[in-house]
Amino acid sequence: MSEKFQVLCIGNAIVDIIARVDDAFLETHERIKGSMMLVDADTSARIYDDMPPAVERSGGSAGNTAAGIASLGGKAAYIGRVHDDQLGMVFRHDIRAIGVSYETAPAKEGAPTATSMILVTPDAQRTMSTYLGACGELSLSDIDEDVVANSAVTYIEGYMWDRDHQKEAVLRAMDVAHEHGNLVSLSLSDSFCVDRFRSEFVDLVESKVDILFANESEITSLYQVDSFEEAMERLRPHVKLAALTRSEKGSVILTADDVVTVPAHPTHVEDTTGAGDLYAAGFLFGYTSGKDLETCAKLGGMAAAEVISHLGARPEANLEELAAREGL
Repeated sequence: MSEKFQVLCIGNAIVDIIARVDDAFLETHERIKGSMMLVDADTSARIYDDMPPAVERSGGSAGNTAAGIASLGGKAAYIGRVHDDQLGMVFRHDIRAIGVSYETAPAKEGAPTATSMILVTPDAQRTMSTYLGACGELSLSDIDEDVVANSAVTYIEGYMWDRDHQKEAVLRAMDVAHEHGNLVSLSLSDSFCVDRFRSEFVDLVESKVDILFANESEITSLYQVDSFEEAMERLRPHVKLAALTRSEKGSVILTADDVVTVPAHPTHVEDTTGAGDLYAAGFLFGYTSGKDLETCAKLGGMAAAEVISHLGARPEANLEELAAREGL
């Protein structure tokens, strides 16, 4: 295999169905604001039937990150499973059209392509009800070890721990990456995800993760502490590099001997869906392009600012052109 990728992203291949709702809608459907909850097909259908007019966009956390890296002009690959159905075709088209290498074979049988009902309230918070469908069937056979071996960083979303065979697959990818001298990156994804798998995530951070991404609520949840500063000190001895996001407070980059604080990129907040995914995209693009940590964080902040300025979790502007205008 001759092609070398900057970042391989592995995650749940999901089509987002996004609508604006009020807080009463969340209460009616017993949703926890700001969370991602796994639901069955019937619950997903009930929410969909009650939703106001919606838009469909290809999503999935790691898929959004791969799309962001490609929009920045980087070389990204993606592994994630869809079904050979209409939504699966939409997902495959969208991620390839933006320039991501995506060769995972679609499932011919079994559950349909995954969907996430994303409810955006007036405060721009997004509440996700996700039916995993086909993406939850990702297994060892879907991991292309040649792609892993030829990717400088293998980036994995924490949501992959919700299914044992998915977890087995990504743990193998982590091992293959390290066997070839490449780096492993993990996003903690969601504080509710951290609650489900805290002990496993702590072990991963200490044993397999080179670059960690987390927001303030996720990292304080990981170590079950009240303050961001205490969480940083707990984390610092255990990971080579961490990028910790704090919404309007910007981000903090943590290494064994340095702390870099970068303010948030100014923007108008319309929908926070995909903010962390695009921050990771900008940061990893910068890191694999040889940029210093401050510039990596600024690229992450810029990409996140673009995606939260509109509905949907993938960039609408050309991020490479935006970065050039920003001098990044």
